[in-house]
Amino acid sequence: MIRTLASLLLLLALTVLLANPLGQIPALGPVLHPVTGVIANADRVNPPAELTYTLDGLQDSVQVWINDRGVPHVFAKNDPDLYLVQGFVTARDRLFQLELQTKASNGTLHKWLGEDILPYDRTTRRIGMTYGAEQTHGEVVGSEMEPLLQAYSDGINAWIAQLRPSDYPLEYKLLGIEPGPWEPIHVSNFLMAMTRTLAGGSNDLTATNTMAHFGADFMEDYVWGESRWGDPFITPERSWTFNPLRREAPETVFAPEWVQEIEPYQPVPGIGSNNWALSGEKTASGHAMLAGDPHLNLTLPSIWYEMQLSAPGVNRYGVTFPGAPNIVMGFSEATAWMNTNTGADVQDWYVITYKDSTRQQYLFEGEWREVETRLERYEWKDGRQTKTLVDTVRYTHHGPVVYDRQFKGAGDSRAAYEGLAMRWIGHYPSNEGLVYHRLNRATTVEESIEALSTFKAPGQNYAVIDSTGDIAMIVAGKLPIRWPGQGFTLSDGASAAYEWDQWIPYEHMPLEVNPERGYVASANQWVVSDSYPYDIGNRFAPFERGKRLDDVLGEASGWTLQEMMDLQLDNANYLAEVAMPSVFESLEAERAQLSELEASALDAWLDWSLENRADEMGASLWSRFWPAFREAVWNDEYEGVDAPMLKPTRDLTAELLVDHPESSFFDNVNTPDRVESSSDQVLGAFKVAVASLAEEANVISDSMDGIQSQNPTTWLWEYFGNVHVPHLAQIDALGRFNLGSNGGDESVNAVDEDNGPSWRMVVELSPEGPTAYGVFPGGPSGNPGSALYDSDVDRWAEGGYHKLELLQAPPSAERVAEEGWRVLHLHPDSVE
Repeated sequence: MIRTLASLLLLLALTVLLANPLGQIPALGPVLHPVTGVIANADRVNPPAELTYTLDGLQDSVQVWINDRGVPHVFAKNDPDLYLVQGFVTARDRLFQLELQTKASNGTLHKWLGEDILPYDRTTRRIGMTYGAEQTHGEVVGSEMEPLLQAYSDGINAWIAQLRPSDYPLEYKLLGIEPGPWEPIHVSNFLMAMTRTLAGGSNDLTATNTMAHFGADFMEDYVWGESRWGDPFITPERSWTFNPLRREAPETVFAPEWVQEIEPYQPVPGIGSNNWALSGEKTASGHAMLAGDPHLNLTLPSIWYEMQLSAPGVNRYGVTFPGAPNIVMGFSEATAWMNTNTGADVQDWYVITYKDSTRQQYLFEGEWREVETRLERYEWKDGRQTKTLVDTVRYTHHGPVVYDRQFKGAGDSRAAYEGLAMRWIGHYPSNEGLVYHRLNRATTVEESIEALSTFKAPGQNYAVIDSTGDIAMIVAGKLPIRWPGQGFTLSDGASAAYEWDQWIPYEHMPLEVNPERGYVASANQWVVSDSYPYDIGNRFAPFERGKRLDDVLGEASGWTLQEMMDLQLDNANYLAEVAMPSVFESLEAERAQLSELEASALDAWLDWSLENRADEMGASLWSRFWPAFREAVWNDEYEGVDAPMLKPTRDLTAELLVDHPESSFFDNVNTPDRVESSSDQVLGAFKVAVASLAEEANVISDSMDGIQSQNPTTWLWEYFGNVHVPHLAQIDALGRFNLGSNGGDESVNAVDEDNGPSWRMVVELSPEGPTAYGVFPGGPSGNPGSALYDSDVDRWAEGGYHKLELLQAPPSAERVAEEGWRVLHLHPDSVE
């Protein structure tokens, strides 16, 4: 009887567990259902060679030819059908990604994940992500892009409409949710997310604090300055023939009173992506070549979706963003382009002076202006209960007051920004869809430059080539005209001197076409020399990658695409190259103070090639040493200031070590009884690095063969580089880890944990047609049950590529039979 009762209770418990959600955990019954559950997401081993769909909205029949790698080649007979089928095919492979990205960018993740994610969603809306998307979509409405974006949305929804619950992507089943409808504004939501990723940062507050503490000279020498080892990517000797527009600077630069209360520092007597193009004079064929590799977060599924789009007036191959139409980086028979992030300063924070505690009016130019309010509504499920929050966001003409006494960000991490208004390029209307529509159809470098003339954000550096041999680099984006230093620190919200009321004319933007040196190249470094008459920013990437490109490309001769690929995989560490002679000299001088393990580590390090190679230990020790050295040099200078601050850059710290080894900054102000030298700091950082690596090696030695905690020669970079490609929703079981790749963030091959070259492409254009190779760390499918989910992760990690074929017509019957092509036939509903 007791056994029977126990069995009944267990059965009852399992029934409740399988049928009911637990908080945000879905009911497990539907997840584990043998027909409609997760097992249904295992792809067929041999998918059908042909499938036919009937789609509302198509004007004519469309074919999608899919090669053995799962890459779709879309052949349509008009633009609306091309857009519709791009949406349909993208949703077919990446539906969950489409919706997850939308919810992350419009502040609705809480509808899926509940109250815990609410601070993220509130921040998303309070910085104006939904407001900016509305402004951008308003620009689309009434333009030629409106019906095309509607067609793209119709294609996504057509795929959703024909799904059964058993067909839902795995993640929907795990979360216990259903796909929602796609709307044209979601394209603007996604583009806002890219603007947030690439142009959503600011150092205004931290720079203001640092300036108040250390002074302007310190900022220029160690924080904002440009390294002497690198050059801007626009030829430094470039002359500018236009008459620039100017803004007048105020007589006194604004500094808020609460910042001025920071005690001034008293010094002791005595702080990625790549693209390039080669002209025919540097290539073996005499034709122009292009390479690029945007560095973004690495995820499964990838941020990129590889495909070909063909219709009258356009035939282009490359990668798209799931969530936005057109090829974003790619090539045709006539042109090719790749872009890197400019890093221009397009976000300012303003100190707002309210009239009183009601915060309904604020001061501007001696008058009180009314604050506008925007209500943001949040609604989510907590078990069977529905919860609601209505958030009031105040807007000035500068932009939203993001953080206030009601909301200080996740974990109060942005409390210091309370009461500041944010002006951001993302809040301004634009129509990037139209830019890419025209860029996809450009046939020359000149037409490509013209197509980019209305691009707004995020500012990008486009390397462009065409089949006639022209090459160019153009900075595209909407950039405000500033007086020197405007917006580098906090701005006075009450003064018109800090407004954005003029924009750099497109014809004044940095541009080079067919430079004498025979190449153009950018690596997020400084854009232009001081001769350029506009201020566009002061925090760019360190010199290493840009310097390496200049050195190698300057000597290039008779190159083929193989040399282009080799340079993308280049692991040289120029920061180590300039710093290590001083480091080794200091350590050799202090060898008597090293332990046996430390001496062994130094001996192994002395053999380092100064490249971030997986089969060497040098990069492992460097990756721990250099951060420890920077902390040893600078942390004591920052002690005692309870405020967010900017730290000196890594390359300017290297300059200090190499050029000024006797600098008083190397002395630790907390040890008044002695004066430390640069050698002392090198020695201390080295000891910290060795101890750290030995400890880590001991931890991971059980899971990784060959590594020994007391044998530094086994501390290989493949063990400590820890390159991984996590799942987009951070589901560990669906990611790839411990890839053991070469590279590092100082290298052209800038792989750094889960960030790095998200799409590598090289292309040569000739009158006979393009030749191209490419790869990204993922696969076309977003389904973890598919063999094509992560099919190219290993190839990418090992430095491999695929040949990219731009079809001029659908493949022949012979090729279909030999190469395993599959085809989707899509017909309008009026066609039988």
